[in-house]
Amino acid sequence: MEHPSHPVESHWRTSLRNRIIQASSLLEVLLSGLVLIGLLLSVVPLIRWMPGLLFDGNEAEIRTFLERSLDIVIGIEFIKMLAKHSPGSSLEVLLYAIARHLVVGHDSAVENLLSVGAIALIFIVRKFFFVPAFGAHLPDGHPAPDLTPAQSGIPADWFRRRHSEVKPEEETETKE
Repeated sequence: MEHPSHPVESHWRTSLRNRIIQASSLLEVLLSGLVLIGLLLSVVPLIRWMPGLLFDGNEAEIRTFLERSLDIVIGIEFIKMLAKHSPGSSLEVLLYAIARHLVVGHDSAVENLLSVGAIALIFIVRKFFFVPAFGAHLPDGHPAPDLTPAQSGIPADWFRRRHSEVKPEEETETKE
């Protein structure tokens, strides 16, 4: 058995790890595409139900329409979460899922109170416990688009420049 620090084994492991990361990224993009196609197809019944809602919509039809609409919104946020890779987008998916439960569900007062508390907790986490170093930057090094300059942990002017597609290493090269 070879020693774990052997350069060939290290290169082999690194190469395998990179291929696994690439494959998982590709699968993630494919999954996002499939979810997007499914969401686009699920919009068709909503459009067909709209005239019925206008003329003789009863409570059951309206509830079904709201359930399906909010499911599509949650699906869109899920796709954005897969694309952004930021904790903020994960919190948004949770926020929409809880809001859907609160709006469409006919639950007891205690369950509604728990849902409102969960939404408040999400806002508290986002405001006070969000760690900029975790998920503040996309894999390409740019700040996550759902952050403000204060949350990113970098100066505001640099944050704005980085959003305009200038990479920090290119910026330092142009200054010299």
